[in-house]
Amino acid sequence: MKLLPTFSEDHSARTSLLKQAASDTSCDVYVEDDPSVSEWFRELVPTSQGIAEYVRDLFPSAQWVPRYNLHWLLGDAIAGITVGLVVVPQAMAYASLARLSPAFGLYTTFTGACLYWIFGTSRDIVIGTTAVGSLLIGGAVSTVEAEAPGEYSPEEVAHALSFLAGAVLFVFGILRLGFIIEFIPYIPISAFVTAASITIISTQLPTLMGVTGINTRQSPYMVYIEFFQGLPRARLDAAIGITSIVLLWLIKNFCAKMEVRQPHKRKMWSLISALRLTFTILLYTLVSWLVHRKTPAGQEKFRIVGHIEKGFSHAGVPPMNGKLFGLVAPELPAIIIILIVEHIAIAKNFGRKHNYTVIPSQEMIAQGAANMLSPFVGGYVCTGSFGASAVLSKAAVRTPLSGVFSALVLVLALYALTAVFYFIPNAALAGLIIHSTIDLIKGPKDLYKYYQLSPFELVIWICGVIIAIFVDLETSIYTTVGLSFAMVLVRMAKNSGKFGGAVQVTRVLHDNYSQVGQDAPSRSSSSFATHAPVEKAEHVTSSSRQVYIPYDTKDDHNPSIAVEPVYPGIFIYRFSEPYNYINQAQHVDYLTSYITKHTRRTIHDDGIRPADRLWCDPPPTQQLLEKTHSLPVLRAIILDFSMVNVLDITSIDGLKSLRDTLDRHAAPGVVEWHFAGVHNRWTRKALMIAGFGFPTADWCPAYTVAAEEEEPRVVKDEESGNIIPPTRNEAEGQATEASGRSEKKRWRPLYGIDRPFFHVDLTDAVDVAVRDAKKFEEREAHVGCHESRPSGLSEEV
Repeated sequence: MKLLPTFSEDHSARTSLLKQAASDTSCDVYVEDDPSVSEWFRELVPTSQGIAEYVRDLFPSAQWVPRYNLHWLLGDAIAGITVGLVVVPQAMAYASLARLSPAFGLYTTFTGACLYWIFGTSRDIVIGTTAVGSLLIGGAVSTVEAEAPGEYSPEEVAHALSFLAGAVLFVFGILRLGFIIEFIPYIPISAFVTAASITIISTQLPTLMGVTGINTRQSPYMVYIEFFQGLPRARLDAAIGITSIVLLWLIKNFCAKMEVRQPHKRKMWSLISALRLTFTILLYTLVSWLVHRKTPAGQEKFRIVGHIEKGFSHAGVPPMNGKLFGLVAPELPAIIIILIVEHIAIAKNFGRKHNYTVIPSQEMIAQGAANMLSPFVGGYVCTGSFGASAVLSKAAVRTPLSGVFSALVLVLALYALTAVFYFIPNAALAGLIIHSTIDLIKGPKDLYKYYQLSPFELVIWICGVIIAIFVDLETSIYTTVGLSFAMVLVRMAKNSGKFGGAVQVTRVLHDNYSQVGQDAPSRSSSSFATHAPVEKAEHVTSSSRQVYIPYDTKDDHNPSIAVEPVYPGIFIYRFSEPYNYINQAQHVDYLTSYITKHTRRTIHDDGIRPADRLWCDPPPTQQLLEKTHSLPVLRAIILDFSMVNVLDITSIDGLKSLRDTLDRHAAPGVVEWHFAGVHNRWTRKALMIAGFGFPTADWCPAYTVAAEEEEPRVVKDEESGNIIPPTRNEAEGQATEASGRSEKKRWRPLYGIDRPFFHVDLTDAVDVAVRDAKKFEEREAHVGCHESRPSGLSEEV
């Protein structure tokens, strides 16, 4: 048998032979140009138009600010002021979690409200203090104090973390790396939020009940133990704390019921529910003022916030201390992950709800800028707040500019209400925090849903919560993310492909669809099948086709349907996952064992002397010959690459090793390798360099070709430049002209003629492989079972 030269031997010689084969057909000759490294680098060089678009995209506000109108202004003003009233008590409460005075929460929320509208792409998001972010800052403060006692104040630690986190997020956004947030799965975040909520509640319970002497910075389980042991030391704070939670819960549930009973007043009741936090804080502040207005400082009956500096008294350039940056650096990864994932999740949720697109990279820029500027006005880390964003969304917000009006409310609070803030009870703030965070804990219904969707991910969730309760939150987030990555890698490494065969199928149709399906929308699919069974169809199509599905019936198709091999000795293999270095060994081993088990050697005696045979390779025996006599010889392998886009060197090396093994098994016969659905130029080039994609022996030319169509007449609108679709008569006229030209069409190969074993789909691959297998069998029938008459490619044509 005459073999064609391989790619590494003589590319030009092989191409010329294949061109000669194609020249004798009615189609044109087309040789695909391979991509080059220089081409890859040239594609990375931005064009002037691309640079202009990049700069324009950095400031999305420039696209809508020129269209700003009075109607938008009125909606933004109402929504912004409403949200401002909501975030003031929240910001003050959450600041205590960061071990800072309440004013720092107001500074932080002010920064996010002022800056977001310039860079952000969501109208419903509110950037400010959050319970989880504040808790992480508080943990970082405790860590730094343990490592460098008395050297840095909590404010300096919070400022350093905010600046570094903002710088990282800003750089990621500038580099358009927003896609990296997709690497963080949902389950670790869900477990973290639940664990953080449990941790937050543990830190607030002593304040709520007035129990002193508890170290709330230790592991949550220890805080809970010490809290219950210290309950006998509870003070009058407990009355304020418990009643505040009860009041908040009553208002929330009453408003929810009224929304159902009075749907025409849903917005009003939703607004009242949103303002319950402000109302509760004002109520208990009034109670505290009545109790303490004449009480000397230090003799309060329950703990209150105390003195708050007026205005932005902590504004200034934060200290840029290299040693401090080194101390807080280990805390950065967890903080950045939580900040960006929480923010993007909230923004995308409202974007889907209100039909607009959120750009993650722009959100990173907006969040990064806010966090970098926050220390300069006295604040710390800020991110999207779900509760405040929900209020903003329901308050008829029009544009991101509503944040400016929220900032004005915060300025008013800092300059005019600090005397009022003096009397806010700490227990009321603790009750507000507990009320806001307890809803973030996943309940049994959510966990049961996790169990139904993916049991192993439920295990990861449980591990994350347990680790957070008994160790700390940072270890929890790292562990759950690591387990999630490990789960993906194990699934990818252990998920083998499937061998498939052919099934003849047809379509069953009904002539009168309106009669059969007139009430289909009110039925389930099963009920539709009951009322319109296949055997009672009024019309069955006469055309049929062959489809290729796996032999395995467990996950794919009706087990009563028999799947037959396409041809003896031809194997179809579909990759269930992308083929790469992680799973190449699994695929290669499975392919080798399955194919050698279901085929026999082309010749019984492989000609290897006993002295040269490997110890693990048993010599052929008569018993083995009788056992494999009925099996076919190996003819061709068809690999479905529809799930494969990129190949690495390890995976290509695995294919080459598999080819060598199967060539020895089929020698002196030749195994054809066909690839279906290879749509990446770099992948086709890599396979071709490795010796795949073209015949290495006698081959009957077969190409998939497409007709060269005349370009359709396109009519464009002169003003907008949009294409005007043709009328019905014009379309019919164009179709008639096209059919008249059909006989004069020129056929062009879809892929290069120098790589004819790269096929557009499985149908073409199977057709070529079966034709070649039959051709070999016909020749073997004439010249002998294991001998083939030498002939060149041109003689075969």
